[in-house]
Parts: sequence; structure tokens; C-alpha cells
Amino acid sequence: MPRVREIEIEEVPEEVRPVYRRFATDYGPFLNQVKVFAHRPPALKHVMGLLLDLADEAVLSKRYLEIALVVVSKLNECDYCVAHHAPRLIEQGLAADSVENILADPVPGFDAVDTLVRDYAVQVTEQPGRIRDGMFERLRQHFSEEQIVELTLRTALCGFFNRFNDAMQIEMEDGVLEDMLATGVAGEAAQ
Repeated sequence: MPRVREIEIEEVPEEVRPVYRRFATDYGPFLNQVKVFAHRPPALKHVMGLLLDLADEAVLSKRYLEIALVVVSKLNECDYCVAHHAPRLIEQGLAADSVENILADPVPGFDAVDTLVRDYAVQVTEQPGRIRDGMFERLRQHFSEEQIVELTLRTALCGFFNRFNDAMQIEMEDGVLEDMLATGVAGEAAQ
């Protein structure tokens, strides 16, 4: 049970209901998170709305995005986020073993760009002020500046969500752990 009451869609102002509804259905099985965010309609509208807008534009490959999100969530030990994003990464063509061992070196099934994204996500999460220019030179070989900004934004934002979900004790939605186990990813949340 979360640390605050869950807010139903009927309780939020009319103007944020489309974001609530769309995020809880189209974005994925994140209804429990939405119900907690709904305590602050501006956060629901702008933070969740931002994620919806970024997903609509899709300037960054889902594979690279999900690599970054799973890496950050594993580093921060956020079971909620790992359980939600590991299956999405498997949908992008990675084997369950690769997802399970995403922080290892080497990761089975990773190419050089996958490894670059993984390493960048680690640095953004652990030492953002110490990232060398060489990392950005390597990123520029594969990504536009717009994509680098999005990768950085989504990586940092994932750390925010990890902390928010854990602090608020947001529970898994029904079926999320079963979906994760069906992909072959064991993870801490599933045990």
C-alpha cells in the first residue's frame, strides 16, 4: 500500500484527466504510480504529460531508451521500474539473460552502441559531473544532439522516478510481476 491515498480519475480536475487516462493505459501498466502523482495535478499534467509527448515524438530508439531505463533502475534497485521496463527491453530484441546481466561486462547480445548507452546511463546516474568529453564524442558518432539530450533527460528522469516510487512505496500493478517472469527475467521484485 502506498504511503498516501490513491486518487481515482474522478477526483482529479477535468483538464488533467486525459493525461491520467492516457498514461495509465497507453503508456503502460503504471496506474498505481499515476494514482499517487494525481495528488498534485500540475505534476501529473507536466511530468506524465512530458513522458507522453516524448513517447509520441520517439526521437530515440526504444531499444536505447529501455537500456538506459533498466540500467538506472537496476543501479538504484527500484524493483517497480525494473519490473515495468525489463519486459519492454526484451520486446526490443534482447534476451532475458542480457537484461538480467545488463550491468555485467560484456553483456551477451549487446553491440557497441548498446554498450555505449549502458555506460553513459551508468555515468549519468553515478557521476554526472565527471563525464569526460570523450564520452560525448562517442555519443555524437551514433546520436544527434537532440537524441543525446533526450537520452540524458530520460536517464536522469528515471532516477527521479526510482526515488519517487520507492519513497512512496508504490506497489506493482496486477500482472506486472507475472509478465516479467513470463519473459524469463527473474529480478529482485519477482523473488
